[in-house]
Amino acid sequence: MRHFDLVIIGTGSGNSIPNEAMAGWQIAILEKGTFGGTCLNVGCIPTKMFVHTADQAAAPANAKKLGVDAHLDAVHWPAIRDRIFNRIDPIAEGGRNWRANENANVTVYEGTARFIDAHTIDTGTGETITADRIVVAAGSRPTIPEIADIETTGYHTSDSIMRLDQLPESLIILGSGFIASEFAHVFSSFGVKVTMIARSNLLLRHEDLEIAERFTEIAKTKWDVRLQRKTIRAEKTTTGVRLHMEGPDGAETVEADQLLIAVGRQPNTDLLDAKNADIDLHDDGRIKVDEYQRTSQNHILALGDISSDYQLKHVANHEAEIVQHNLLNPDAPKPSDHRFVPAAVFSSPQIASVGLTEEEAKAQGIRYVTASQAYASIAYGWAMEDTTGFAKLIADPATGQLLGAHIIGPQASTVIQPLIQAMSFGLDAKSMAQGQYWIHPAMPELVENALLNLPLD
Repeated sequence: MRHFDLVIIGTGSGNSIPNEAMAGWQIAILEKGTFGGTCLNVGCIPTKMFVHTADQAAAPANAKKLGVDAHLDAVHWPAIRDRIFNRIDPIAEGGRNWRANENANVTVYEGTARFIDAHTIDTGTGETITADRIVVAAGSRPTIPEIADIETTGYHTSDSIMRLDQLPESLIILGSGFIASEFAHVFSSFGVKVTMIARSNLLLRHEDLEIAERFTEIAKTKWDVRLQRKTIRAEKTTTGVRLHMEGPDGAETVEADQLLIAVGRQPNTDLLDAKNADIDLHDDGRIKVDEYQRTSQNHILALGDISSDYQLKHVANHEAEIVQHNLLNPDAPKPSDHRFVPAAVFSSPQIASVGLTEEEAKAQGIRYVTASQAYASIAYGWAMEDTTGFAKLIADPATGQLLGAHIIGPQASTVIQPLIQAMSFGLDAKSMAQGQYWIHPAMPELVENALLNLPLD
């Protein structure tokens, strides 16, 4: 039985851990799917490449209010799809080849790994190995809800929907979170009739309430949004799929050519038999880790979706850097920093957030003040004729420290960055607003004016 100094399960952010300082270590890397993990192959990178294309396709529809007559001639789905994956697929294969054939101290196993005990792993290739140290970075997969006949009906997840052979005329999206909202934007911009099915009374319900309400209001003008629906049964039709639901007005059905299930993701711990290693888990299946990314077994560390509730690539990358340091410096470990984790939804409009929502601040009994600033009130907002976007800030009235920031509108994911920086480095709202120049008439004036509007002590 072969023994390794380090075993890494998963090739997303986990693949970045081996470096020159580990050249003397014998390392095994285990991967059950495509090399490179979720973000590269079926997650943030290809989806944002689709989103950017969708933004271009949607632009002519917004041009008339600016005095420009523009129109969309055609959407060439195969060309769009192939441009994206002809770039991504070689990266995945190149990463695999580099690790497998150009790293003398690295052995790649391609199979579904499974713990035998805390130091022993079945690689899924017919070979069992042992290790001194193990990093679990095996990620997550789409959750499939329990719906009668769903498996025989046929459906897509975010893993497969981007590689469709042809663009459907209609699409049902089951889900109301960021994945569902981004794909709704993509496919509707390409001319697909989109129906969104949500169990809750809002889309993006985990966002600040005002943001979620505004997004839901806008979404209803673009897509067929069905809220407070429970899907009972799925049915295959001659042209596609039919869903049977219960809603506020009783039983109803909806039909489309294709069905996308986007209700969330679940950690892959069940595939790993993590309990065989006596690794403590959360109730939802995530691996419990301490501030140093260590599990209940000190020689096993975990990172990314399999242990984090953020499900964000930038969080996984940060945690991989921490794990790398702590493997190399066990006597001087560093903790992960999850104080101010930002997130963005690349739909239309974009949403970006960091820190507490107003509802969370209220629930925690924190004294706070808020301020909002509309895109329509700044000069660049006038240029864009944006009438729905706004920024909302939450702050400690005594210190001026920002507690949360939430933006809905054009380029929200970029506009929010100085607020993330201020929170991370302890810059108070007054100093941030008044202690620097703000380019006029650029979009960051949205942030400046919101900061100035905070009713601080």
